[in-house]
Amino acid sequence: MEIAFSTSFRRTFRKRIAVDQELEAKYWQQVRIFLQNPHDPRLRTHKLSGDLREIWSFSIGHDMRVVFFFAGDRKAVFTDVGKHDEVY
Repeated sequence: MEIAFSTSFRRTFRKRIAVDQELEAKYWQQVRIFLQNPHDPRLRTHKLSGDLREIWSFSIGHDMRVVFFFAGDRKAVFTDVGKHDEVY
């Protein structure tokens, strides 16, 4: 699996994740799992519904999510990251 990061994702990552070393470490741990298998049960990957029906999400912990879409069979583009209420 290959991943790309949108400009807004990069900006949001710096504000919400990179400021907390423990959270950032957990983020990279989950990304390593995602790269091997985006549907690994540890990620709790799920497709969203309604207006966001083309978008997917996986968990970084209890309340943190990465929002992304698949751009082909082997590529995902991360578009947002943050707490549940911040990204949906």
